Amino acid sequence: MKNTHTQASPPDTATTQLLVTTLTGHRAVSPLPPEPVSRVHPRHILVPTDFSAASKKAIEYADALASTFQSRVTLLHVLEPMVLPPEYGYMPPYSPEDEALQVDAARKQLLERASSLESARQTEVLVRVGRPWHEVVVAVSELGVDLLVVTTHGRTGLRHLLMGSVAEKIVRHASCPVLVVRPEERDFLG
Repeated sequence: MKNTHTQASPPDTATTQLLVTTLTGHRAVSPLPPEPVSRVHPRHILVPTDFSAASKKAIEYADALASTFQSRVTLLHVLEPMVLPPEYGYMPPYSPEDEALQVDAARKQLLERASSLESARQTEVLVRVGRPWHEVVVAVSELGVDLLVVTTHGRTGLRHLLMGSVAEKIVRHASCPVLVVRPEERDFLG
């Protein structure tokens, strides 16, 4: 009867090997099979935020995923230009200086959120101006995003019909998988 003993080689070697010693002292060294790679491995996660409590929850999910997979995270805020119909009367024109101030303020808020993340060393911030759902979908394509983590405010009925759903439009048009986080649902974060 052979007694076999298995021992992994020291971790500082380039490849992990299996060392087998028998009773007669014979040794056999063979490489271990490579560890299976997860089929789900997002390298770049995009999280649009409107700075609400609901979007904070989406950022927490993205941060947990990024920490697990060593993924890059981009926090995105989209400023929607104010357009008023003529029946509201004359409004002073929206100046580029006003827009620059808003972009700067949003960038500061994003940087503050990014600094508190576990994945902060791999977090970027981005501010765009336009229609939120459209800018998110365009950012997914331009940045090569693998996973989009969005939140929904859970509006239903008349409020949903009148206001539309940014999350719904993003889900329909995004070219990557989308994780939709609802603020009122049970968390699985530990």
